[in-house]
Amino acid sequence: MAAACWKPAAVIVVVLALSAPTSKAGGVNSTAAGGNSTAAAACPLDLGYVATLPWDRAPCEPPVTNTTACCMTLLSVLGVGLAARLRTTGQFRLPSAGASAACLRAFSGALSAPPLSLPDTLVPGCFPVPSQFAITRDYCAGVTTAAEYAAVAGDASVAGLNASCGANVTSLSVCTRCLNAGVGASARLTAAAGNSSKSQNCFYLTVLYAAGISSSAGPDSPATASCALGLALSTSPHTPSPTSTSTNHTNVAVAATIPIASVLLVSLVAALLLWRRKRRREDTTKMRSIRISESSRLSRPRPNTGSVMFDICELAKATGGFSERNAIGRGGFGVVYRGVLGDGTVVAVKKMLDPDVEGGDEEFTNEVEIISHLRHRNLVPLRGCCIADDDPDEGKQMFLVYDYMPKGSLDQYIFPDGDDGRRRRVMSWAQRRAVVLDVGRGLEYLHYGVKPGIYHRDIKATNILLDENMRARVADFGLARRSREGQSHLTTRVAGTHGYLSPEYALYGQLTEKSDVYSFGVLVLEVMSGRRALDLADPSGVVLITDWAWTHVKAGRPREVLAGALRKEPSAVVAAMERFVLVGILCAHVTVACRPTMPEALRMLEGDMDVPDLPDRPQPFGQRIGFDEGESNFSASSILSSPFVDFGDMLR
Repeated sequence: MAAACWKPAAVIVVVLALSAPTSKAGGVNSTAAGGNSTAAAACPLDLGYVATLPWDRAPCEPPVTNTTACCMTLLSVLGVGLAARLRTTGQFRLPSAGASAACLRAFSGALSAPPLSLPDTLVPGCFPVPSQFAITRDYCAGVTTAAEYAAVAGDASVAGLNASCGANVTSLSVCTRCLNAGVGASARLTAAAGNSSKSQNCFYLTVLYAAGISSSAGPDSPATASCALGLALSTSPHTPSPTSTSTNHTNVAVAATIPIASVLLVSLVAALLLWRRKRRREDTTKMRSIRISESSRLSRPRPNTGSVMFDICELAKATGGFSERNAIGRGGFGVVYRGVLGDGTVVAVKKMLDPDVEGGDEEFTNEVEIISHLRHRNLVPLRGCCIADDDPDEGKQMFLVYDYMPKGSLDQYIFPDGDDGRRRRVMSWAQRRAVVLDVGRGLEYLHYGVKPGIYHRDIKATNILLDENMRARVADFGLARRSREGQSHLTTRVAGTHGYLSPEYALYGQLTEKSDVYSFGVLVLEVMSGRRALDLADPSGVVLITDWAWTHVKAGRPREVLAGALRKEPSAVVAAMERFVLVGILCAHVTVACRPTMPEALRMLEGDMDVPDLPDRPQPFGQRIGFDEGESNFSASSILSSPFVDFGDMLR
């Protein structure tokens, strides 16, 4: 249906409070810390397990040096209580804001009481919104009960979860099957939600379902808590244990489920961090700076930026009323349309999805402010933006207008089959080389060509666009952040794409230029191999491209990483390709200090600097990572086997 023209008006920042789990210590009075309107409700959870389950409380013992690690642990502990309630009542989360607040107070009391005696400031610090665990239908596809979960996920997904996660999950193979079943069920929920930004929420519900409904042992079993909820367990002799045999049971669970716990922990912490409120009045101030006067009806230049504030009527006309036939791309933040302006210029118009949800205004403002001042041949230039919000049907709408890239995105060329099942045109080695170098130069400019430097945070194949000459340009700066001179950036909102996130950023929110270098390394491996960063369809299970490439290179078979079409090139050319593979692996090394900077990576790729011997990756605690010549068993970790490492060394 053709779009009408509406008077643009001021943007109102709407911040939604999202949620996470809560609890109640057995017998603790939920009104003990009263003083607000939510204090009268009682907590429906029994937190007696908090003092008896052998969970590793070291991250939360004073002095707490890593708040994020502690909050991750507490979220997993709370997950046990939520899963137990789901098991008995069929209800996800808590019935009211008052119950949520009461459970947070009760949980804090259970942690601070003997024998745990942890600081009573931990829970308020990790869960600052008292009502954040109350049931809400917009959390994930309208699911609030186990019955609704089963209906939305489908019989096949639920049957897979019950079969894979129902048995004793102490063994690695069983826990891996449980993880794979959870990933599949979560994907069904995310698709039903119709919004990829809900993927973390949907995965968290799947975790609770696996622990509370599917598991025969129940969520308070150490093995279930470790595998399904990603809870780190303790084997110290003073840790309370419900049975005399639980310590041995726990040892087995820890050794067997470390890779699976990694995936779940990352998902849990991402869900937790999304629940934090962020940027309230600052967002309003930013948006006012790009407000459109209601009396203005013409597109006009934005001062000091070189971009234009477009009128909604002009964009509607350019795109045929935002016709579906002109849609050329879809992503987590919007739909992109091809349009032709009045002067004949072809543009790409990005219509932001769900601009009223948390983060929508922030991402829009962030992208406008950052890209407006960037000018580089390997970055997609921003032509302007548009804000309109007085259409009664559409509500507020926000648009970004870019130069049109006629060849589309990189993912359409490097992967053998597209989402529509059609085979794509194979890129030549020369084209792949040019694309990798173009992306590298674009990132080098972002890191060192502007002050302060900019971290993109979402480098991936779909965010690399190709112009008419097949030259690559970095796009989509909605998640970009400006650097702090001489400091790493600690963020409470981890954002990005699974498979591309560096481990220190995914786990601890530590953002540096090396986080982009890691994503760049993953992209290089994708370009050279034609394999996706995170392969969920592999017969051996979830395969991360960095794990897969590493095993081949360490076994002396770097040629095996190359796409089939590239292996046919002459030996001298293959040697150059293998150099790109080595640089990709080095850039995506789990240890920050082992990764090169972008200028160093470019020199290696261009042959102006030798590629050093690949440093060994950190080994797992208590077991070896090996490569079986006859098997294809790779790590299922989405962050490069990160729980195996000593993060004190990794973050240096």
